Amino acid sequence: MAKSPETEHPVKAFGLAAADSSGHLSPFKFSRRATGDEDVQLKVLYCGICHSDLHYLKNEWGISQYPLVPGHEIVGVVTEVGKKVKKVKVGDKVGVGCMVGSCGSCESCKEDLENYCPKIIPTYSANYHDGSITYGGYSDIMVAEEHFIVRIPDNMPLDSAAPLLCAGITTYSPMRYFGLDKPGMHIGVVGLGGLGHVAVKFAKAFGSKVTVISTSPNKKDEALSNLGADSFLISKDADEMQAAMGTMDGIIDTVSAYHPLMPLIGLLKAHGKLVMLGAPDKPLELPVFPLLAGRKMISGSGIGGMKETQEMIDFAAKHNIKADIELISADYVNTALERLAKADVKYRFVIDVANTLQQS
Repeated sequence: MAKSPETEHPVKAFGLAAADSSGHLSPFKFSRRATGDEDVQLKVLYCGICHSDLHYLKNEWGISQYPLVPGHEIVGVVTEVGKKVKKVKVGDKVGVGCMVGSCGSCESCKEDLENYCPKIIPTYSANYHDGSITYGGYSDIMVAEEHFIVRIPDNMPLDSAAPLLCAGITTYSPMRYFGLDKPGMHIGVVGLGGLGHVAVKFAKAFGSKVTVISTSPNKKDEALSNLGADSFLISKDADEMQAAMGTMDGIIDTVSAYHPLMPLIGLLKAHGKLVMLGAPDKPLELPVFPLLAGRKMISGSGIGGMKETQEMIDFAAKHNIKADIELISADYVNTALERLAKADVKYRFVIDVANTLQQS
């Protein structure tokens, strides 16, 4: 007979969980494993709310396991380390992102690309090596292997660092991999949300000219004045789009809703690259002729490996890059999720876990 979440492991934990695909979060008592030789235990201070949390809570991808404790943008302070842990010590500020395990032996793992391991273990709603379900950061404590822990530099604000563990690495990694990180390049960013606003900041830090491409004219001032973009295109304005044809070296597309690709491909120079980061729920149409005409590329990218995630956090600290957040209390989370579904946030909700997650 399977043990209950509360008794499966020896370390008592408390968080917020959904019991079913209604997605409603309620107080939840469960347990974490004891800190193993290569494990790090941390007190969770902050946890970002990612749009994928919504998908999981409502089982929109058909892979959710309940009870489900979401959260993969986790920042905290180390409270215990295993005897073989070398990277961090008690009292250090650390983060846990989108994964807590991989096979460690496949080609991707050997190349520091654990994010593409066929046996990747997501931070929540997945089966860990011991068969138990993983629980995320909407909770008071976390235990993870040292390998999947990120050190947070001392000069980084912890609340606004949390979203970088997903939104940050998801935008940083493709810019690096596809060579869209060179000074003087012209980079387009489609969508100005949780991912998009961070993509603008990284691209500017790389020395790029940045154009935000959006369906929302009311985001223009924000993009130019607050985020430092160089120009703004309204994607529904045919004249604006036509005037920018063939001017961009690369485009980072963060939009998860259905949208046409043809206008974006037209914005690229010859040999330009359109990188898809969003996950639309319906297939997009792929116009091939404009790809052939300019030897253009459409690709995709998902988070990044642990080595690159640490590199990203260190780069962000050096260049004062942080997410723009709305800090919320734990009892506001269900409301925040409703607002997130309506894109009513600038640009990432972060839960003040340590100060507001209280057992009743």
